[in-house]
Amino acid sequence: MKLGPGLSFSWKRALGITRAKQNFARQTGMPTTQGGMERKVGKMILRMFGMK
Repeated sequence: MKLGPGLSFSWKRALGITRAKQNFARQTGMPTTQGGMERKVGKMILRMFGMK
């Protein structure tokens, strides 16, 4: 939700969901975003075939 130039409001951030996801990702090493998960899986596949 945009409030004006340079200001915005995030209900997920206000409820602490963002911080909980960040803490989970740091503690487990498992990304919580789709892009992060795709990068992690792609890197694992490349390592399996010795390409990286």
